[in-house]
Amino acid sequence: MAETIRIAFPTNDRIHVEEHFGHAREFAFVNVENGKAGDPEYIAPPPHAPGVIPQFVGDQGAGVIITGGMGQMAVNLFKQQGIEVILGAQGTIQDTLSVFLEGTLESTGPVCDHQH
Repeated sequence: MAETIRIAFPTNDRIHVEEHFGHAREFAFVNVENGKAGDPEYIAPPPHAPGVIPQFVGDQGAGVIITGGMGQMAVNLFKQQGIEVILGAQGTIQDTLSVFLEGTLESTGPVCDHQH
C-alpha cells in the first residue's frame, strides 16, 4: 500500500520557509508518496485570524505543517485538525523537505508567544 502525506510550508517567495506561518503570502503544499516528493502547489491563504489558517491547511488535506514558529494556541488548533506541527524550520523549502524525508528533521521551536 502506498503511503502518501501532504506537507504545508508557509512561504513569501516560493523558495524559503517563512519564519511565521501567519505572515505567509502563500503556502506550498507538497505531496509525498512512498518517500518521493511531487511538485509544490502554491495556494494563497485567507486573511490571518485565529483559527483560520489551521482550518485552511486542514481543508487542503495537509497532514504536516513545517514552519519557523507559531504560538501555542495555533499549535493546538493545528493538532485539533490532525496536523503534525514541526517548528524551527529555516532556509529553503527544498532543503527542509529533504531533511524531513531523511527522517532527521526535528521540531525545535521556538513557540512564538507574542501577539499579532
